[in-house]
Amino acid sequence: MKQIPISLIAALALSAPLFGAEPPKMSADELVAKNIEAKGGADAVHALQSLKLTGKLLVNQGQIALAYTELRKRPNEVRVDASLQGMTQVNATDGNEGWKISPFFGRKDPEKMSADDTKALWEDSEIDGPLVDWKEKGSTVESLGTEDVDGTQAYKLKVTRKNGDVTFVYLDPDHFLEIRTFTQRMQNGAQTEIETDLSDYEKVNNVYVPFSMESGRKGDPDKQKLIIDKAEGNVAVDDATFRFPAGAGK
Repeated sequence: MKQIPISLIAALALSAPLFGAEPPKMSADELVAKNIEAKGGADAVHALQSLKLTGKLLVNQGQIALAYTELRKRPNEVRVDASLQGMTQVNATDGNEGWKISPFFGRKDPEKMSADDTKALWEDSEIDGPLVDWKEKGSTVESLGTEDVDGTQAYKLKVTRKNGDVTFVYLDPDHFLEIRTFTQRMQNGAQTEIETDLSDYEKVNNVYVPFSMESGRKGDPDKQKLIIDKAEGNVAVDDATFRFPAGAGK
């Protein structure tokens, strides 16, 4: 049997404690600063005033693919269009009220959404996530150490929004970008929990944006997956795009 060099054994012995080791402890402020730096820096992040994402939304365990377009505009406007077989589902908010068109459920006219049902849209309108400018948003941020995320000891931050809803943000220990969020929000008197995995970051106007997002209830095997094919920064978007259509009923 071939003998393993003693030098190699020594090297492996010295490196063994590093595998699975906890990343160094950091405060919430340090982690937020690292996250902003990783995304491209504060100047680049704040210079990105609007974002257009196009791609496909996979549902029903990937068996159905919808054409997907999302528009975000600061400070808190967002519109999502998902189309299939000539029908388009719309969810949008102008920052004040939310509305939707739900043709897949037999509702082809615009309808206003309740404040509770608009919460997810308000969160989606954040171009740079819940950590950037958290003080200005009225949130609080707390560092909860680390937690295993599919084999990675990720930094865990707890973001409590001013409405009381909570988002746990998990940062990759090497790159400090979000790899998972877990949101707990009250909707219609019940707590809803949504887990989202983020990956495949690419630069858009010097800011790193995730191009793959998988979202659904924790433990649910039938999560929807969003794959972005194209992203454009600082596109011109008329504010009317996000408003409830004039003349439409409630």
